Amino acid sequence: MTTVQIRASAQKDIEKVPYYIQDKLYLWIQTVSEFGIMKARQSKGFHDEPLKGKRRNQRSIRLNRSYRAIYIEEISGEIELIEIIEVNKHDY
Repeated sequence: MTTVQIRASAQKDIEKVPYYIQDKLYLWIQTVSEFGIMKARQSKGFHDEPLKGKRRNQRSIRLNRSYRAIYIEEISGEIELIEIIEVNKHDY
């Protein structure tokens, strides 16, 4: 079973992004909830990748060329918790 939670700070971030970015994030959340994180990672449209440096142990998905969502994953027995911690405009 996979549960997706959104931190309060990330919810504020989500409210500031364009609606089409919100839609893609909610599509990802629905995919993770229904099929699990491993199946969602297979979708090339999200470009799921581990982060490095001070963001080690975090992962990101790309919502478009500019925006990404950062999340952490915790597995406790059969329960998998995905927590979205930030949605931001990615600097290149």
